[in-house]
Amino acid sequence: MNILPGNMRFGAGQPVKRLEDQRLLTGKGQFLDDKPEDGALWLHVLRSPHAHAKIVSVDTRPAAGMADVVAVYTGADLVADDVGTLPTLMVFQRPDGSPMNVPPRRLLAHGVVRFAGEAVAAVVAKSRVAAQEATEAIAVEYEVLPAAVDPVAATQEGAPVVWEGAPDNVAAAMSYGDAAAVEAAFAKAAHVVSLEVVSQRLVPSAMEPRSSIAEVEKKSGRLLLHVQSQTPGSTRDLLADAVLKRPKESVRVLVGDIGGGFGQKTGLYPEDALVAYAATKLNRKVRWRGDRTDEFVGGTHGRDLTSTAEMALDAKGRVLAYRVRSIGGTGAYLSGAGAIIPLVLGPFVQSGVYDLPLVHYEVKAVMTHTAPVGAYRGAGRPEGVFVVERLMDAAARQIGIDPRAIRKVNFIKPTQMPYTNPVGQVYDSGAFAHMLDRSAKLADWDGFAARKRAAKKKGLLYGRGLTSYIEWTGGRAHTEKVSLHATAEGRIVLHSGTQAMGQGLQTAYSQMIAASLGIPLERIDVVQGDTDLAVGFGSVGSRSLFVGGTAVAVSANDLIASARDKASHLLEAAIGDIEYRDGFLTVVGTDKRVGLFEIAEKEKGGKLSVDSEGEVDGPSWPNGTHICEVEIDPETGITRVVRYTTVDDVGVAVNPMLVTGQVHGGVAQGIGQALYEAVAYDAEGQLLTASYQDYCLPRAGDIPPIAVTLDDSAPCRTNPLGAKGCGESGAIGGPPCITNGVMDALSDLGIKSITTPLSPMKVWQAIRDARAAGG
Repeated sequence: MNILPGNMRFGAGQPVKRLEDQRLLTGKGQFLDDKPEDGALWLHVLRSPHAHAKIVSVDTRPAAGMADVVAVYTGADLVADDVGTLPTLMVFQRPDGSPMNVPPRRLLAHGVVRFAGEAVAAVVAKSRVAAQEATEAIAVEYEVLPAAVDPVAATQEGAPVVWEGAPDNVAAAMSYGDAAAVEAAFAKAAHVVSLEVVSQRLVPSAMEPRSSIAEVEKKSGRLLLHVQSQTPGSTRDLLADAVLKRPKESVRVLVGDIGGGFGQKTGLYPEDALVAYAATKLNRKVRWRGDRTDEFVGGTHGRDLTSTAEMALDAKGRVLAYRVRSIGGTGAYLSGAGAIIPLVLGPFVQSGVYDLPLVHYEVKAVMTHTAPVGAYRGAGRPEGVFVVERLMDAAARQIGIDPRAIRKVNFIKPTQMPYTNPVGQVYDSGAFAHMLDRSAKLADWDGFAARKRAAKKKGLLYGRGLTSYIEWTGGRAHTEKVSLHATAEGRIVLHSGTQAMGQGLQTAYSQMIAASLGIPLERIDVVQGDTDLAVGFGSVGSRSLFVGGTAVAVSANDLIASARDKASHLLEAAIGDIEYRDGFLTVVGTDKRVGLFEIAEKEKGGKLSVDSEGEVDGPSWPNGTHICEVEIDPETGITRVVRYTTVDDVGVAVNPMLVTGQVHGGVAQGIGQALYEAVAYDAEGQLLTASYQDYCLPRAGDIPPIAVTLDDSAPCRTNPLGAKGCGESGAIGGPPCITNGVMDALSDLGIKSITTPLSPMKVWQAIRDARAAGG
């Protein structure tokens, strides 16, 4: 971990308004589709209508002969041209100990299609309409095969096989803990609680659909790819190394403004690589823009974890043992993180904020004939926390104790920090009971009974949900490089390999630099999304501030050190006698001084530059307590979240306003997961929820006022800023909080569990069935 000067300021705690907003809200954003066409060709892909089929033949001649069509490509063409496949991390084993085995993800299907929506052919034409019309002229003969759609059913004997290398459809598996010791603890437990818990498959819904443009630079011959990517550096490397098989230095990836990412825009998609391939083949600029349907059928989905979870407890509610058996759906192909999400990231937090003496987890990553599953806000951690928090509430209800009390008796205590959880992850800090007490007070816990009585008078069911969550952040990349420049024009320019996509990084980084250097915000430029200027790990796993921000702080300190060295020569004084303050370097005790930008003017190229690296000691562990109240109309099954209170530990918040906004957004997505959103396929693998006519998102009126309180009583110990990642916290605490609230409201009727989303139809049916059984 970098050590920063004790007197160094980095602007913490200042709610600076977002610098990006003036530009973005007045139509001056530089989104990819804003780029002029400049004679670019358009690419359009033909997608398979079948979930599983052999490709018998592809006749492209009718399309190739159409007006304005420049080229048509098939999977066979790309194989003949030695175009590579999109890789995944092959670091796991199958249940029998054999190496992980998955099908290759080609840019265009070759020989067989494995999900409805997989790209089969691509047309390049002079206009987007011409390319679309030409794809419709391509004749593909398929031999339709049975499809495995449900991940649980896909593991049963006789299920259709996605890939012959994994005849049971299990791509990989992991286990944690001591099964025998857990079984023994269950045998002597006073209470055993079990639940079937499902985190259903979701479609990420960024405002801006994916798109890309590629061209070959005339002078240098380098390939330029303009793309929406949260990780420009790895996108460049995948395209160069794995797909096009050319030197990385011959590819430049450029990313402008991104209209939302949420993890879905991590890495390289087939369409991006196809555009790059076509540009190099034709030596022309080529572009592709996805429609919303392309996102539903061709983009990665999120979640899709089905678990059987059990807790063994003593008479006082102390957990003796905890076991979970999970099946994580990966879809037909494993995205870069497709196996890691269910096998590793979920188990990292599956014990939550609790000191659980014995655990046993078994997880399988199972392939189906559906769209691939990838990262989506939280990536595994929402699923893991959902399991343990649903069980905690169910245990409290079964034993008959306060849901706060059962949590408190099992919480990890501050005196146990640093704490190693059952899968070997080390929590560096946290005060979980404090967070619960503070949230309960702010939520007016004691006033709930009166609000419930008032709702009952109106004929409504009323419930309260509680969740104490924790999150692992960092993306397993604990370093980040930046460069910082003072220019002769009087500006400070930061080049960073992290990537803005709505988080407010320009604001956070600028206020850090402004505070460190004493330079006004309006003189600071933050440049991201250019692999020629900065290559880093990018923005995933809520790492941008606590890792990328550490690099920013280090660079400001390095720039001051470099300027002091230069000033000592210019002012003919010892470097120890040079003091920096607010853009000037002064010889202590004299009026001799020189400006930072004056020094830059004397440097080669008119700028003083430093290259710096930020390093943290490990992940950060943001945590908190969410409490909500819900009302349900028993005649319609409609649920409304009417109160929502959070206390979130993000360590030292550089910009509390930005953090609060991140929590709001995450909670909104959590409400969507708990009440509205779900991907549905039919038995043949056809996507039934392929548009917003069938896939329900929460609207503004569905989101209650969200009272967010930030608590900095347990700063992070793994980075010099004391900060913890915050971008995914709301999406982790939200789903179990709301689900627990609904189940609390329904508990009076004896209803114990419903799988999410808790749609009006499901809730109404459960109420109807419960009343019929009780009657």
